[in-house]
Amino acid sequence: MTSAREQYGETAEARPATAGREAEVTAEGLPEWLVPVARAAATIEPRQLSRFLPPEAGGRQSAVLILFGHGARGPELLLMERAGTLRSHAGQPSFPGGSLDPQDGDPDGPGPVRAALREAQEETGLDPRGVQVFGVLPRLYIPVSGFVVTPVLGWWREPSPVGAVDQGETARVFTVPVADLTDPAHRVTTRHPSGHVGPAFLVEDALVWGFTAGVIDRILHYAGWEVAWDRDKQVPLDWRS
Repeated sequence: MTSAREQYGETAEARPATAGREAEVTAEGLPEWLVPVARAAATIEPRQLSRFLPPEAGGRQSAVLILFGHGARGPELLLMERAGTLRSHAGQPSFPGGSLDPQDGDPDGPGPVRAALREAQEETGLDPRGVQVFGVLPRLYIPVSGFVVTPVLGWWREPSPVGAVDQGETARVFTVPVADLTDPAHRVTTRHPSGHVGPAFLVEDALVWGFTAGVIDRILHYAGWEVAWDRDKQVPLDWRS
């Protein structure tokens, strides 16, 4: 498998990536606590992340930004909650992100990095100049919506104010301490009426589940941050989820 560094390029110095110029991916200069995530990202295989992989053809190319920062309680992750009026994934916590636009460029090149930063800026007001992109995970698939999703890993080197830019699309923007995500007390399993079972997190007055929770779960595992938790503790979902 072609590594993210080979596919997207790496610079000698850690410089922030911005939408609208050549996307840069570098793991240089990361805080020590984030190095295990960068190491895992460089070698992880698609099947280690999800059983839902993109079809050989078709699907809507998209990208999400998995942004790590450092807050009052230590390492944290940026999430947003989708507006409850949306037709797709209404009210569901997620990573910032969305479909690739033509100006983002080649989906097999810098397109996903540019799209992830652009969408994060449009949805949360994030200043992409303060983000260092340090890894790109393999493409995954969301069958219910047909999205082919490239997760882009970022370090919030220079934090900027964030919030819901458009209340019609985003209900709120919030950060979750990594300590809460690894705490067994906040971990549950969700069961959808369709039969799908997956990991979830009860954090910041939200139930994080589905694609977002699945990716977080795998990052925690392969970074060596996972703490044993009760997988029999279930939270049911309804058909509107």
